[in-house]
Amino acid sequence: MTSTSALLQGSGLPKFEAITPELVRSDIPVLISTLEQDFSALESSLSQAMEKGDPLHWQAVMPSLQRIGERLRWSWGVVSHLNGVCNSPELRDAHASQLGDVVRLGNRLGQSALLYQALSQLRDAPQQPLDETRRRILTSELLSMDQRGVGLSGEDQQAFNRTSERLAELSTAFSNHVLDATQQWTLKLTDKAQLSGLPQRALEALAAAAREAGDGEASAAEGPWLLGLDMPRYLPFLTHAEDRGLRETIYRAHVSRASSGELDNSDLIEEILRLRIEQARRLGYTHWAERSLASKMADDVNAVEALLEELRVAAYPAAEIEIADLKDCATRHGAAEADALAPWDLPFWSERLRKERFDLDQEALRPWFPLPQVLEGLFSLCERLFDVEIQAADGEAPIWHADVRYFRVQRRNGPAIAAFYLDPFSRPASKRGGAWMDDCLGRSIGSDGRQVLPVAYLICNQTPPVGKTPSLMSFEEVETLFHEFGHGLQHMLTTVDEPEAAGINNVEWDAVELPSQFMENWCLDRATLMGMARHWQTGEPLPEEEFNKLQRNRTFNAGLATLRQVHFALTDLRLHSRWSPELGLTPDQMRREVARSTTVIEPIPEDQFLCAFGHIFSGGYSAGYYSYKWAEVLSADAFAAFEEAGLDDEVQVRATGARFRDTVLSLGGSRAPADVFSAFRGRPASSEALIRHSGLVAAA
Repeated sequence: MTSTSALLQGSGLPKFEAITPELVRSDIPVLISTLEQDFSALESSLSQAMEKGDPLHWQAVMPSLQRIGERLRWSWGVVSHLNGVCNSPELRDAHASQLGDVVRLGNRLGQSALLYQALSQLRDAPQQPLDETRRRILTSELLSMDQRGVGLSGEDQQAFNRTSERLAELSTAFSNHVLDATQQWTLKLTDKAQLSGLPQRALEALAAAAREAGDGEASAAEGPWLLGLDMPRYLPFLTHAEDRGLRETIYRAHVSRASSGELDNSDLIEEILRLRIEQARRLGYTHWAERSLASKMADDVNAVEALLEELRVAAYPAAEIEIADLKDCATRHGAAEADALAPWDLPFWSERLRKERFDLDQEALRPWFPLPQVLEGLFSLCERLFDVEIQAADGEAPIWHADVRYFRVQRRNGPAIAAFYLDPFSRPASKRGGAWMDDCLGRSIGSDGRQVLPVAYLICNQTPPVGKTPSLMSFEEVETLFHEFGHGLQHMLTTVDEPEAAGINNVEWDAVELPSQFMENWCLDRATLMGMARHWQTGEPLPEEEFNKLQRNRTFNAGLATLRQVHFALTDLRLHSRWSPELGLTPDQMRREVARSTTVIEPIPEDQFLCAFGHIFSGGYSAGYYSYKWAEVLSADAFAAFEEAGLDDEVQVRATGARFRDTVLSLGGSRAPADVFSAFRGRPASSEALIRHSGLVAAA
């Protein structure tokens, strides 16, 4: 293995610009071959020790195993990261060309009967009792190996491995189809009357898109304007455009993405679901949901259904009232559609009603939320709660795009503890949609005995700057940034040195959203919001009445919002616990059955939402989308601890923040999440705070 290859350095910050598609094709095979040899050597040493009857020690097994896993994670992680943020046909092809071999290596490691035997011995050895962290790591590793087919043999294991590779291919194809379908649909508008109602910032974004597409003279005032399905163009149009016909056009295009032609994901969905059923049954599970929940905080499908039903029952009557209110609003404005609102009417009339009820114009608030100030406010909050300082370190690390920033995190007046990249802006041609946190480097002790500090990737898709105007954020974009930063904090503020349990590693999936959703609550905390919301041109603070409107707006349409999440979560759970090819229903038909009790306006026939449901078909949320709501119970209850302490009591806020840091953010996956939560809260979690925060108490 050459030491000069940027893709094979295996430690430290990646040199992103040096990692080309050609390097992926040439170096990943070299890496896989080397790691296979290293793993064979580890197996050989374990075999010899066990044959002699020598007791196994942690240091004889885990550091070597971790190094092999980390070298694969580091190199393939960079390729996957670039595939998400700098996507190109060449990189996509290179990624696809190596994916099968990467999956095969994962199966080789996960199906080593010898390693399984060694880990079992290590866990059960009476002469060297393990601490709780190491016991959890081994229990989790053994379950992971069980789920990777270590207990299978012969044709069963070969079939399992073929299916694993196929599922990985399907996941990548699904994601690529959604990216391509989102990118390919555009609509050029030349008549400004068609854009009536759109705020200036949205007009500038549409004109900028037209310029990028080749209309060099396009301007916000004169056009042309290029509509698209990426969120920074799609949502403002659906929310503000007075042209109902065009709203319908863009809505239908959005909900039917990747559902026809060469990019149709329908067959992929059925194949993914069918193969997951096969995999689950090979492993002895009844269905994929049972396999998924075996490694989560929730006990079983019934426990998840019970929580979703509790939320559905609280939300449904509220959602019915909210729809009636929207109809009344449309009637007052003399709208022809008032008696039969369609899905493309809901964002538009919600915004009108919001303005009437609270005199709140969310678009008009963007100038108070320029990205630099929002970051300043976010960092100040972290200093206040968690006693850390965050400093810009641009130019100190390699980056993959000119938009990307780099920051360092240190204890206040103390040593450096972490760093992170921030890639904030939408780039629909090459960057997948959504927002996410991923690990660049995890906390560990290096082979030289030095501390490796964690480094996070924080990726958003917010409104880019236009000309000399900075990125002016919607309040939703502010919440998204805080959300992803919560994930980043758990990754960066961990004090666990065992890499398998540091940060978000080994945290049960339905608890991993706790810190992220917790951080969202601070967006409406007076000290936090008023500290960062200043007009980007005048420096004027956000007017007090606007803050009050945002506060009152918190529960606006909360019934519809909760019901939407319940609909997604229940659809996911039912598809992975009840659907089968023999049922005689398509996945879409099953989704529509779920919709009868989880939507107030049923999906239109063209609504093929599943075809773009990347969370469960190309992300990690299969039979796990409920995790957002499960973790929201935890996060609302956690924030309630600050409310009970008194949000105006600075001493108590800092003390409670330190306790949150030293439990939820610090302990990572070293302890069971229920125990970590109880260590912070002093009791198990309750759903009371979530239902109260959502304003659904009366309806419930």
